[in-house]
Amino acid sequence: MKKRYILPFLLLSLVSCNDDFLNQLDPNAVVVEKFFETENDVLLAVNGVYQALRSSNNIGESSTLFSEERSDNTGRDDNQSNAGEPFQFNDFSILPSNSYLKSHWANMYDGISRCNTILSRIDQVPFSNEDVKKRYLAETKFVRALLYFHLVRKFGDLPLATVEVTNKEQATALAYRQPEAVIYQQIITDLTEALDSNLPNTQWEYAVGRTSKAAINAILGQVYLTIGSTVAEGQAENLRLAEQYLTAAYGMRTFGKLNEIPYEEVFDVDNKLTCKELILQVQYLQGDQNYSSSIARNNQARGETINSQYPSTGIGGNVKMDLVKDYEESDLRKSFSIKFASDPQVNDWFITKFRDNSTNAGIQGFGGNDWILIRYADVMLLLAETKMNLGKDAEAIALLDEVRERGGLPNYATSRSNTAYTTKYPTLKDAILHERRVELAFENHRWFDLIRNYDATELVSYFKSKNQSDYGNAKLSNMSTKDRYYPIPYDEYQLDPIRMYQNPGY
Repeated sequence: MKKRYILPFLLLSLVSCNDDFLNQLDPNAVVVEKFFETENDVLLAVNGVYQALRSSNNIGESSTLFSEERSDNTGRDDNQSNAGEPFQFNDFSILPSNSYLKSHWANMYDGISRCNTILSRIDQVPFSNEDVKKRYLAETKFVRALLYFHLVRKFGDLPLATVEVTNKEQATALAYRQPEAVIYQQIITDLTEALDSNLPNTQWEYAVGRTSKAAINAILGQVYLTIGSTVAEGQAENLRLAEQYLTAAYGMRTFGKLNEIPYEEVFDVDNKLTCKELILQVQYLQGDQNYSSSIARNNQARGETINSQYPSTGIGGNVKMDLVKDYEESDLRKSFSIKFASDPQVNDWFITKFRDNSTNAGIQGFGGNDWILIRYADVMLLLAETKMNLGKDAEAIALLDEVRERGGLPNYATSRSNTAYTTKYPTLKDAILHERRVELAFENHRWFDLIRNYDATELVSYFKSKNQSDYGNAKLSNMSTKDRYYPIPYDEYQLDPIRMYQNPGY
């Protein structure tokens, strides 16, 4: 079977292979050259791109290790699991040799490689309807942009490939880190081209779990907000574009006010195909051993049944006291999202936001939760942040108030009269960051929110201002400016220490 190279993962292992060996045909497999023959073949390939997102090593439901546990929201009680490798993320002691980090990098590049193969092969397939072809192109470019957006924020400069890599020499030539600005430009190009398609505004008009113009606008707006918040050059224009695209996404909603949709309904398995707040989600199949969700059972504490019928013997990701204390007293989201486990062997807060204790999920906990990638409360608070950065405080506050209202909280003006609130959140920026934290807790946004709003030095100061007793077993004293980025996985760096240079401090 002809080798499909995944850039740059495991390139080192390919160096000693000869071309004759790599180009042998496997009679039990379909080679790439023989696969792309019909429109249905392309559809199956695009489905495979979405399927790549489901992996816990990608950006699916169990990828919280790479985002949420890096932040001040969650951690873990066991600091010795698998030689302590998972614990390294939250402890700011991560090593370039960390096998979880390597798998995360490799899995996201595998998703990108799938996208590149489709984009390189689709023109060889005859389409009876060019609009269908354009739609598949748009979906594929969206997913590629989404994966690069996750990678660039975590690792900084990256190897960039936009075509199918078919041989060792091509892979070697592309295996070098390009500046963040180059990566962001490719992301913007992909998303802008994806918008120029016949995709519908919402996933309901296409298929739940597939992208839409609302999703593309939302990510494109977040990309421009990230650049505008972290790069001084062209800041005003980037923020203007962020406002433009986030406003477009917000304008595609099919409901009026956010409080029309109860908070708990957003995460209700029975409503996942109809909830109007959802813009894009990764789908899981309830009751199916292979394709079900495990997020409810994985977050089930010993002695508890609120999440799942699965009889847990421990606890999943625990909730940091730092977050527990950040919920305001009357916040309705707290009792739905977290709970204290009173079992003496646990004695900790655990996540209850993702639940499926239904008969269909059963005692094995084969849940039906979808993993939400984009929803409207997220878009609204991103838009509020953008407007604040543009000096449009009144418009920012109106969006903030709508989210707070659904959470059962007083509006911003009233809250400002509360000394405890103004002490903790003295500026509008602090208030929006706080609201994003409690509204979107455990949905993998917190780390990105922090690195968007604080540079490396400010990030260290922010974390070290916290109480160690509220942070858990991980040591705040370990954090330094190097922790703004993850290290480049050791095997990738070893390919070419000059062109695949390591991030500072590792």
